[in-house]
Amino acid sequence: MEPVPVDEGDTVPGAPRLRASYVLDDDGAWIAQARHLAAAFLTRARAEDGLPVSTRAVEVTQLVVSELVTNARKYAPGPVGLDLRVAGDAVEVIVRDGNPAPPVARDADPDRVGQHGLEIVMAVAQALDVRQEPAGKSITARISLLA
Repeated sequence: MEPVPVDEGDTVPGAPRLRASYVLDDDGAWIAQARHLAAAFLTRARAEDGLPVSTRAVEVTQLVVSELVTNARKYAPGPVGLDLRVAGDAVEVIVRDGNPAPPVARDADPDRVGQHGLEIVMAVAQALDVRQEPAGKSITARISLLA
């Protein structure tokens, strides 16, 4: 099933598309869909709004989206919300899920197989913020558009 677009920014003609929101369902292709949505959002921001978005910023954003959506799917019930927004010289990736427990970064261990997602996000994002919400939590990662 396709992701459900919730909002694609301002509806005023000619206004920049600086945000997009999606709800990802239980379909097995959610990681690939989320990465595609992130790349398409930044491509539109560059092409239609003239924002300076580096290729590396697109790649890092796709990586962060992949890790955060995977964790949300793995550890939380229900649908996953994906919000993308441009804030100044950065893109903010916000993932919402139904589990109120904050993620816990494990100590780095090169011998551990798996469970490195949050470590990766913390290493590549400018900032990471976790907030409790009425129905779970949101995790916001900030990534430089010029990365």
